[in-house]
Amino acid sequence: MLPIDAEKRISFKRCISDGDLVIVYERHDNMKAVKVCEGSTLQNRFGVFKHSDWIGKPFGSKVLSNKGGFVYLLAPTPELWTLVLSHRTQILYIADISLVIMYLEIIPGCLVLESGTGSGSLTTSLARAVAPTGHVYTFDFHEQRAASAREDFEKTGLSSFVTVGVRDIQGEGFPDEFSGLADSIFLDLPQPWLAIPSAGKMLKEDGVLCSFSPCIEQVQRSSETLRSNFTDIRTFEVLLRTYEVREGKMDCSQGNEGGFLGPRPGKRRQRSGEASNEGEIPTSTTVMARPAAEARGHTGFLTFARLKCLS
Repeated sequence: MLPIDAEKRISFKRCISDGDLVIVYERHDNMKAVKVCEGSTLQNRFGVFKHSDWIGKPFGSKVLSNKGGFVYLLAPTPELWTLVLSHRTQILYIADISLVIMYLEIIPGCLVLESGTGSGSLTTSLARAVAPTGHVYTFDFHEQRAASAREDFEKTGLSSFVTVGVRDIQGEGFPDEFSGLADSIFLDLPQPWLAIPSAGKMLKEDGVLCSFSPCIEQVQRSSETLRSNFTDIRTFEVLLRTYEVREGKMDCSQGNEGGFLGPRPGKRRQRSGEASNEGEIPTSTTVMARPAAEARGHTGFLTFARLKCLS
């Protein structure tokens, strides 16, 4: 869980305790959230890990199994939680979340409204951004999803910064108690244009709204509705390209300037019985980078708009 000190600052500068939530890291594409319970064990391909061995160690520690295998115990930051949480709905990932927090101008102390809690991926990052004095009020029309999200925020230690409500924002709008109080609003709805009039009433003057939509037709209709009371309307699509960095061999026959990565073009394989030293090309080990084979493509469009100030 997210440790909170006496001044309500989120910090990971402490040791793991019984009952804490940790992220067990096996490799970059294989992580899981585990609640530490003294007397319990974790079994995976690397062996058996005793939870009792974890207690008292700082986050980031490398721990060994009975077979000599190892994993790392990481703190459940919003970035890692996004990668391990249960997907009750489609979620926002780190690239989109980063842009949302930046363009919504969210800082500690902000009051943020969100409609479409879903799996809570974005909400977790919003909560960290407004801490220690701000608050996130998030709404979902699905009661079971809202209940599951509350449980997750309890696990991650964010319940003091997040309030989850059950409400159909498209049909009912945001509660009147937030009128003129919200610094920022985020909408993840199938028909966001129905909630935009209510969102305009909730925002402070010069407040910012963001709407996430997977289809460009939703963006077009939302933008038409925004034009009446909002300005600075902008839409983005974030595409993240990940690179793999590995060691490999480089042809040294042409020196540093003429060398190239990978096998020499047109070089045939050596057949058995041929001289092994004749015609060999000197190589050296180097670090090579290339785009990842699997890349996440389109996730959705992010439309931002600023509430017009009254003259």
